Amino acid sequence: MTKTEKVQYIMDELQRLYPDPPVPLDHSDPYTLLIAVLLSAQCTDERVNLITPALFSAASTPEKMVKLEVETIRSIIRPCGLSPAKSKNIHRLSEMLIEEHAGVVPQSFEELENLPGVGHKTASVVMAQAFGVPSFPVDTHIHRLMYRWGLSNGKNVEQTERDAKRLFPESRWNDLHLQIIFYGREYSPARGLKWEKDFLLRQCGRSTEIRKWQP
Repeated sequence: MTKTEKVQYIMDELQRLYPDPPVPLDHSDPYTLLIAVLLSAQCTDERVNLITPALFSAASTPEKMVKLEVETIRSIIRPCGLSPAKSKNIHRLSEMLIEEHAGVVPQSFEELENLPGVGHKTASVVMAQAFGVPSFPVDTHIHRLMYRWGLSNGKNVEQTERDAKRLFPESRWNDLHLQIIFYGREYSPARGLKWEKDFLLRQCGRSTEIRKWQP
């Protein structure tokens, strides 16, 4: 199977499995998505979705969030981990949205990445899922699977993102990054992979990964 054939096979199979992939983080608008993505750093989406209802009940807009004490925010989000930094970033970015963007989440990578606690991955998720701008946020699942499939060298997430954008058509980026995440969770976990279940690894895997997992 050539790399082009491999890419097409992966896209076809992921589309078959996940024809309409949902956004994993519960949100109601770009602001609540931004906060949810920020909270998801080193935390599972499931845990974030358990925490955000209480947070957004207290404050679902920048204007309401800045009225909360940082300690109040921290007490609500503590189960997500890294709460000291996350609570400060949430409060300060809410202030900056009011001061610099009239309380509206900006629709550019540069402006998003200027907000505290918002890196390139977070900005990419917001651009893709809130605004529909073609992006390819790379999380641990995508980084792992792109390497397992022999489509990237695993050096770093920046290289993985460049490879994904080069190999996959731009029109598919926003769905594909979600489809790969769902496949990674369901079929190709970091540990405890079941060879008989992970058919994309069997069909498309790099030889070292096949030898590692093949019974």
